[in-house]
Amino acid sequence: MKLALGPLQYYWPRVTTLEFYAAVADWPVDIVYLGETVCSRRHELRLPDWIEIADMLAQAGKTPVLSTQVLLESGNDLNTLRKITDNPDYAIEANDMGAVHRMRGRPFIAGPFLNVYSKPTLDVMAAQGATRWVLPLEMGRAGLAQLQQDRPTGLQTEVFAYGRMPLAFSARCFTARNRNFPKDNCQYVCMEYPDGLLLETKESEAFLTINGIQTQSALVHTLIHELDEARALGVDVLRLSPQSRHMDQVVAAFRAVLDGRESGADAHQRLLPLMPAGPCNGYWHGRPGLDMVLPGEIVVSKAPDARAPGVKARSAA
Repeated sequence: MKLALGPLQYYWPRVTTLEFYAAVADWPVDIVYLGETVCSRRHELRLPDWIEIADMLAQAGKTPVLSTQVLLESGNDLNTLRKITDNPDYAIEANDMGAVHRMRGRPFIAGPFLNVYSKPTLDVMAAQGATRWVLPLEMGRAGLAQLQQDRPTGLQTEVFAYGRMPLAFSARCFTARNRNFPKDNCQYVCMEYPDGLLLETKESEAFLTINGIQTQSALVHTLIHELDEARALGVDVLRLSPQSRHMDQVVAAFRAVLDGRESGADAHQRLLPLMPAGPCNGYWHGRPGLDMVLPGEIVVSKAPDARAPGVKARSAA
């Protein structure tokens, strides 16, 4: 199986982002997804900057992929979509049906937000030119096993294997609203939360993470225990979602397990202090997403504290 680094979900300063991808060039990942998928107001890097990063990573032996925005809201968003899908040099990840239609039958990766839950939908994606599809976040191993039996010949499968799960997108910016700023004058406050802003219930239980217009899981989804099972199911690519700290060690842990140099249990213990929040993998096992199922079907529900050190959570209204 190959390792892929998913698109950056958060808003980081320009220098931080450039330094991050300069380091990625030396990491044991095969595929790197690039581009702004969450909010077009995030302007530290523009499309030409992402293409320069893609050029650098390609020279380092990686396979860059340009990802399209999930929720398009303006004419400028459409113009950016056109420029991305017209790029002849790199593969494209389509994250909405507009991007699929823009590809006009050319090869593309069907992103996790296209809601591919059935064989007819998978057939449509393949007929439109998809060469790889990404499992929706809420689909577990049982659904994957069925679709793997039904998938068209030559279509690869990618699974989100690490990171806070992107669950939903909205036209409203929740991070700006939290600070009583209107979306059109958001002050770019999401840059203050490099791994998102944790949302707690009034009972102080971790609930969700807000990241601009995106809603994420409070906990960190990890399939480090399930890599052998994913391989047996015919998964071709594992996606790891970037976090602001220790991402090089996260990548190294997954590579060590894939290469047989470390057990999933040992790697999991090594990952725990590196995560920005507690772990979960419930969706994979057909359970509530916040559950953590350990080998032997031991279920740990609701990690006692999903907060990263030094991060103050907000209470849900």
